[in-house]
Amino acid sequence: MVKTILITGGAYGIGGAISTVFQQDNNVALTWCHRQPNTTPQDNQLFLQADLTQEGSAEQVIEATMARFGRIDVIVNNAGSLNASPIGEFDAAQQRAILDLNLLAPQALLSAALPHLSEGAAIVSISSVNAILPPKGHATYGASKAALNLWTRAMAKELGPKGIRVNAVAPGAVNVPESPREAELTKLFTDETALGRLASAHDIAQAVSFLASDAASSITGEVLTVSGGYRL
Repeated sequence: MVKTILITGGAYGIGGAISTVFQQDNNVALTWCHRQPNTTPQDNQLFLQADLTQEGSAEQVIEATMARFGRIDVIVNNAGSLNASPIGEFDAAQQRAILDLNLLAPQALLSAALPHLSEGAAIVSISSVNAILPPKGHATYGASKAALNLWTRAMAKELGPKGIRVNAVAPGAVNVPESPREAELTKLFTDETALGRLASAHDIAQAVSFLASDAASSITGEVLTVSGGYRL
């Protein structure tokens, strides 16, 4: 059976790697906001421009995906904001935007999709090690991911009776081709990582693929850290 995978922020970076892993054997609908994909969608792909912080956007994404593919089996909440939030420069609108995208957008998307999800469906969200390791200057980001972890467990408990699994992947530092870190910064991270290397976007995508698969059919309410042993 060909499944339909909906991936938010699925054009580049970690989201792009997730899309690549899934599109080999599935239908893939991906959303993008500011940076349009630089490829033409194939027959099994749907590209949707969407600002998921805007009211009604989640419903539009779900309706378009259902209209094209007729089903939704997996939702990957990858779209997120990593904007800084220094305490001495409080910007209420910017802080709300972080929470809107990192926490409330997954809730809105799941709510809109729920009538179309059947037993065996899976939700996988991209969290962060910063949910438990507070990032200096990015406290609201870390708090939003901590809230996402709690939301993951809550939704797993709520949707378990329907046979719908809800999990998350928490990456550590990741180097992506579009925005590689400088060598000095990379070394700072790898010096605190057991494996002595940063994870790749493909590493994160493989973890997401596992949690979405039938191989993980008894796993729900979990946050899988994929960091190479960062700060063990």
